Amino acid sequence: MNRVQRLAIIALLMECGLPRTAVARPDPPAGVIEIKDGLAISAGPRGRREAVALDAVAERLVSGPWTSPKEGDPLAPGSAERWKAIHANPDGSFSRAGFRGGYLAATVASDTAKIMILEASGFSMARVNGAPRVGDVYGSGITHLPVRLEKGANSLLFALGRGALKARLTPPKAQAFLDLADPTTPDLLLGAPLEIEAAVIVVNAADRWRDDLELTAALPSGATVRTRVPLLAPVSTRKVGFAIRGPAPAAEGDCVVALSLEEHSSSSKVLDTASITLQSRRPDQTHKRTFRSAIDGSVQYYAVVPPLPAKAGSPAAKPGLVLTLHGAGVEAIGQARAYAAKPGLYIVAPTNRRPYGFDWEDWGRLDALEVLDQAQALFPVDRSRTYLTGHSMGGHGTWHLGVTFPDRFAAIAPSAGWVSMFSYAGLRRSESTDAVERLLVRSTGASDTLALVQNLTPNGVYILHGDADDNVPVDQARIMRRALGEFHPDFAYHEQPRAGHWWGNACVDWPPLFAFLESRVIPPSTDVARIDFVTASPGVSNRMRWAAIEGAAKPATKSAIHLERDREKLVIRGTTENVARLTLDVAAVFGKPGESAVITVELDGKSPGKLSPGSAEKTGSRPIRLTKAGDSWSVAAEPDQGIRKTPERMGPFKAAFRDRFVQVVGTKGDAEENAWALARALEDAEAFWYRGNGSVDLVRDIDFVKEGAALRDRGVILYGDQTSNAAWPVLLAESPVQVGRGRIEIGGRVIEGDDLACLFVRPRLDGRGSVAVVAGSGPRGRRLTEHLPYFTSGVAYPDCFVVRAPNPGKSAATIVSAGYFGDDWEVASGEFAGRD
Repeated sequence: MNRVQRLAIIALLMECGLPRTAVARPDPPAGVIEIKDGLAISAGPRGRREAVALDAVAERLVSGPWTSPKEGDPLAPGSAERWKAIHANPDGSFSRAGFRGGYLAATVASDTAKIMILEASGFSMARVNGAPRVGDVYGSGITHLPVRLEKGANSLLFALGRGALKARLTPPKAQAFLDLADPTTPDLLLGAPLEIEAAVIVVNAADRWRDDLELTAALPSGATVRTRVPLLAPVSTRKVGFAIRGPAPAAEGDCVVALSLEEHSSSSKVLDTASITLQSRRPDQTHKRTFRSAIDGSVQYYAVVPPLPAKAGSPAAKPGLVLTLHGAGVEAIGQARAYAAKPGLYIVAPTNRRPYGFDWEDWGRLDALEVLDQAQALFPVDRSRTYLTGHSMGGHGTWHLGVTFPDRFAAIAPSAGWVSMFSYAGLRRSESTDAVERLLVRSTGASDTLALVQNLTPNGVYILHGDADDNVPVDQARIMRRALGEFHPDFAYHEQPRAGHWWGNACVDWPPLFAFLESRVIPPSTDVARIDFVTASPGVSNRMRWAAIEGAAKPATKSAIHLERDREKLVIRGTTENVARLTLDVAAVFGKPGESAVITVELDGKSPGKLSPGSAEKTGSRPIRLTKAGDSWSVAAEPDQGIRKTPERMGPFKAAFRDRFVQVVGTKGDAEENAWALARALEDAEAFWYRGNGSVDLVRDIDFVKEGAALRDRGVILYGDQTSNAAWPVLLAESPVQVGRGRIEIGGRVIEGDDLACLFVRPRLDGRGSVAVVAGSGPRGRRLTEHLPYFTSGVAYPDCFVVRAPNPGKSAATIVSAGYFGDDWEVASGEFAGRD
């Protein structure tokens, strides 16, 4: 038995909770409270990809303020499951044996009201005196959360996650301090002046808003940069990006950057100091680079394997670029290090925002595109030689990005990849005929790989899989081989005999795979005579070479174009499905035909009444913009200036979390409403940090109204309703959805009750971007929003979603309304369904 096998058996024994030797944890330092005793219970499966995530304990949390259970209490009325006493192991951990999908409740006594730091891992969610806090489900050890303790008994509740739970409370070292548990840092490159950015966590352990902090970064050379810390909410943390500027490093090795957190008052006060160590590397070595994300303004990184010099006689004038996507739990730099440098090829590894991230969907998909854009702008690459590959979860990402953005890549090559959320990741494909259920199903269309697989027709495809893979079964590769075999002219398939999931670097750095990629190029658009393209939504992907779908007639339903051009006759003809507006790039189709050229467009048949006389126009090289009304197409001289659904803001709900989105919390409600809005926003900010390495601006409604133009073109996530959030009249006065106390109105339909949770999205009328609303009609409805897991990949919501809270022991949660606004963002032109 080798060492790896022994370690695997030990890990299995620990997971099963069987007897093992545990290392006793030393006595805690003064002031530290170790969580050693509690009550545990199993609540059944958790973590499924569902729009409403409730179990019996969650239902109790929704139904009223949480009260700590007593030993022997049932899980729910009539349940055989009981809360049982549990004691921590000598190392301080709690075994999950017998409590899978369970919870641990603990009580902590405090002699005074104070703020402590919750240091815990192995849990997916925590409640401290009822307030929701993000968990550390992957056991990464990076969550150090400031929490309020009251004088007397304090209730803690943990939803158990992966691995063993460990938890303790420690005193904060200052009212504000630096936390280096989760840095995002670049490497330094010899000979390159330092104009880089990094990020660390800043903890606000004070019970007040803070906008008076600065973070200073100083190099050994003496070069110093001061960065203003964004507004921090009371008792919160935030990943803060900061600049590092200085002369180019001259030698390889460590570079220590001194950090200082200060109050920027008249008498500058240092609150905390720390240091981070960056690596200086040669430009030809594998290294990390950072950038500011347009999603939320956070600092993200990607890894680069620079190319070797091109081989002698190579026809390529510029290097190509391979975008490689990592598997679950893998860092981008680790993915990059699995590759040997290649002649004439940059290898670039994005992060998916985290090692687990978003399965390369949602914000993971956006991260991959951001990094591709960054790399193509920074490096002198030949864009026609752009390729996509990835392993395991990254293999799925290869399928997902490949079918979604086929014109960005010459060829794709998934290794050990799973097909879709439906085939592997547990997303349920409902066959229900219920109108509400069908609308919810439509919101998951972007995750349906097989529905978009025909988009790969122009791309080379190489599939690699081990035939003994016990993680991602080889059936996943065979599904795609069968699907491609029905139509695809250019794909290769290889199963490695007796190979498992990871069979060394060769399972990504596979010579035949790279030979296949490098023999393909993206042809110039002027050489593309035919386009066949399907999209789940123009808001996800709308462009294929010289054609762009700008609007859909039926929301959240596949749109398709089948077009061909006749270069000699200057004709574009074809058919469309569910397309309301279409743009054709004349220069990309015909080159530059000249100002006097007449371009004829024939769409959806030639019979009278199906094409307006305006479908032929003197355009020169300007794009042709077409719009469809009924069965007739006409040419629009300029882009539609009205409030329409566009690819930039088309919904559904989750699409609003971009455009450097800002959270706006209500302060005009009663004490419960205001406390909920802030706690809910902080939980979302923490979740987006933990899952997506995010850094979100959080402001009060009154400050948002004052700042006005400064935040005009940003996405907004609004917490509260029409009476509790002062930004509502500014952003949503004309919205057909209104949420108030005890009622929700949707286009004239009134739904009553204080137990309604509501999510919806609207366009900003004062600028670009969207507004997403998280609201409830009363305390139970507001608490229910905490169980709508919209940061979970594969979980999707329509434009508007209303769910009624469960009544424990009597009724389950009920989705009472779901729907999509029409192209004009109105209810009447959209599709909505409801239940009593």
